[in-house]
Amino acid sequence: MEGVGSHFGNIASVMLIVAALYLGRDVFVPVALAILFSFVLAPLVKLLQKIRIPRAIAVCGVVLLAFAVLSALAVAMVSQATQLAGDLPTYQSTMREKIASLKGAGPGSNVLSRAADVLQELGKELDRPQDTKPLPGTEQRQPIPVEVHQPEAGALETLSAFLAPLIHPLATTGLVLIFVIFILLTREDLRNRFIRLTGTSDLQKTTAAFDDAGKRLSRLFLTQLLLNASFGLVIGTGLWLIGVPSALLWGILAAVLRFVPYVGAILSAVFPMVIAAAVDPGWTMLLWTAALFAITEPIVGHVIEPLLYGRSTGLSPFAIVVAATFWTWLWGPIGLVLATPLTICLVVLGRHVERLEFLDVLLGDRPALSAPEIFYQRVLAGDPAETADKAEEVLKERSLSAYYDEVALEGLRLAAADATRGVLDAERQARILETVREVVDDLSDRDDKSPKAGDATRDTEAAAAIDESIDTLGMADLPVLAPEQLRDGFDGEDRVVCIAAQSDLDEAAALMLAQLLTKHGLQARVTAPDTLSSAKLAALAQAAPALICLCYLNGASTAHMRYAIKRLRRRMPSVDIVIASLSGADPAGDAAGPSPQADETASTLRGVTQACIERATAPRIDAAA
Repeated sequence: MEGVGSHFGNIASVMLIVAALYLGRDVFVPVALAILFSFVLAPLVKLLQKIRIPRAIAVCGVVLLAFAVLSALAVAMVSQATQLAGDLPTYQSTMREKIASLKGAGPGSNVLSRAADVLQELGKELDRPQDTKPLPGTEQRQPIPVEVHQPEAGALETLSAFLAPLIHPLATTGLVLIFVIFILLTREDLRNRFIRLTGTSDLQKTTAAFDDAGKRLSRLFLTQLLLNASFGLVIGTGLWLIGVPSALLWGILAAVLRFVPYVGAILSAVFPMVIAAAVDPGWTMLLWTAALFAITEPIVGHVIEPLLYGRSTGLSPFAIVVAATFWTWLWGPIGLVLATPLTICLVVLGRHVERLEFLDVLLGDRPALSAPEIFYQRVLAGDPAETADKAEEVLKERSLSAYYDEVALEGLRLAAADATRGVLDAERQARILETVREVVDDLSDRDDKSPKAGDATRDTEAAAAIDESIDTLGMADLPVLAPEQLRDGFDGEDRVVCIAAQSDLDEAAALMLAQLLTKHGLQARVTAPDTLSSAKLAALAQAAPALICLCYLNGASTAHMRYAIKRLRRRMPSVDIVIASLSGADPAGDAAGPSPQADETASTLRGVTQACIERATAPRIDAAA
């Protein structure tokens, strides 16, 4: 009951916060704008402070300069809009001619016009009031016209009507100005207070996290502002060269609307295209305007932005759409413009404040599950297609052995841990084995070598796996052995046997190991866990393999290892035995070395492969020696 009560309490808190943001939008909108402006202007203030300018003067100078520029742009927009409104009547004839030409261009337009005229006449007939005849004996009187005259407005009323629409924008601007100045003047104090609210158990880590977050946000917002301003400058200049009226207005509008994710650039193109169609009697100006936006936006969005921002701004596409919808509903058009910056702030808080981590999970672009967890979840669901697709993305930047060790093997270790706890039954272990078998088969055409530099993945989950894994690009690839390089006994089919020691999960790991060995010139096959039974062991001894790999995913299998090696030595005294202790508990990591019972032991698939290659190429050493 306590959990249910806490859950409802959290929901009530969220609803209360949303209601407060909605009802107090006249205050919270200026605060939000001031916070974003402070992130943008903070680097400039710090730059002035470095050259010995006092903070108060630096803050006031930067803020006043920024607001002067914004005011000048606003005045220019109003002037251009007023001029455009006055010129609109002159464009009506051109628009009528183009609409008429479009109507006449399509087949059957005359029929549609006649049908529209008939419907219009019927509508007029239905709307006509019914004629009323006067009663007998009464004289029909003519209606008396009545005129209503409003008294002339005085000077005070005229001034009030002029200033009323400006009061709210001016008040908001004044609040933003005041908030920005105070935030920049006391930013360290505000940071310390926020750190105090989030907890001081690890002051050094928390302070470093907030300083790093502040620098990243400042850099991101300043870069976004400069990029969008440059976009508006290019659009405005291009429209001016094309000859579209009010080019300055459309350039500023393009810069502002580009803060709106996905549709902002499209919306900014609609208005100048309509004006271009209205001004030019032909279609040349419209086509040039459309081409300007069609060329500029992809270059900025798909070439310049990735170079400046990296792989992402930190938001998932779904989060961007949801944030735009939510903030627009909450605060209207200004919320649409602020949606992405505000949501980025929330995600950064979620990454650095433990109690707000859910914000990063819900809105961030980092995968909710790690790459090994995704692998385990997909093979558990019996989905080899998606598992292989994710593997292909990782293999763009990592070798096959690196993928198996860093992702697939880690996922199988999670499965082994669940099996040890008794929550993964034999049926689901068998399903995992069959799924891994299909994935290994799908990757059979891949060589185990480092990929070429520059072929980067665009998949966020694969990118996260690559970032968390060990960079293998600088590691030397394991050699691919030619038949003449193998010592006696290793040439031929199935000279290496990978035995799944105990379970289907061990067999899944053995499948990956056998594939790696085969790709490096050692023909290997996999046998099931019952290979160590008397009947199967006798058949294995008759095949006389040169090397046996025992695969273990369970770290608590030392007794079984000794038992298995003892049985193998009794039947095949001269066979090389390599233990693949893949539980991850071996502190030796990738290092291979001798074991009191086996010839070699390694804890990764790459390490086992390397040990087998060394055994297959080294001169034979008598076991008795």
